[in-house]
Amino acid sequence: MDDQTFAQPAAALRDARSVVILTGAGVSAESGIPTFRDTMEGLWASFDPQQLATPEAFARDPGLVTRWYDHRRLGCAACEPNPGHLALARMEREICALGGEFTLLTQNVDGLHRRAGSADPVELHGSVMTWRCSETGEAVTPPPPPAPWPGFPPKSPSGAPVRPDVVWFGEALPEEALERSFDALSSCDLLVSVGTSAVVYPAAGFIEVAVANGARTIEVNPKDTPMTPIVTWALRGPSAGILPLLVERAFD
Repeated sequence: MDDQTFAQPAAALRDARSVVILTGAGVSAESGIPTFRDTMEGLWASFDPQQLATPEAFARDPGLVTRWYDHRRLGCAACEPNPGHLALARMEREICALGGEFTLLTQNVDGLHRRAGSADPVELHGSVMTWRCSETGEAVTPPPPPAPWPGFPPKSPSGAPVRPDVVWFGEALPEEALERSFDALSSCDLLVSVGTSAVVYPAAGFIEVAVANGARTIEVNPKDTPMTPIVTWALRGPSAGILPLLVERAFD
């Protein structure tokens, strides 16, 4: 991909005073994070993930559900942030150093943006790295160990089962995360959508919201998405390759 391809989007990034980033599963996949369905291997091959990721499944068999989510947690912990994650962390530092505003919205639950150095990502679907008491909603401290939980279901000090702090099927997205998202979208002048298929709402509609509010948009994805026709610039390729180049062109 030549310099001319990046010239206009890099200039828009450099000049933007308020930037919103939206990331999806494609960013995590480039770090080796298995997709939701790809985790169903080995002992889990006979299970349907959509039958485990519900409040009803947890109520019915909290031991089974927490064992599977602990399997996912350890799989995420074994992976490392990729150059795309690191480029977004640098992007945040550069924009904030210039006095701009930066908001990172992610649909991913693996915690890799935090590990890459992103200061305060808005985790729309929660994080599998954080667990909370199913009774009080309080986060478990200390956080889960680097090894598997010693027993399933894990218990909080009150004796209630703990659960991963993720959004299950049938649950609403966290109100605070949605408020922060729409506040940022209402005032941004550039939105960058990275590694998302743009089919899962409400995040799939964020590009439309930004465009309606006058923002320019960059889509970074290997393939076209339903939002491609309305974005300002579409950069085709893996985020781990595209984002470092975009940031270099903008800020070096």
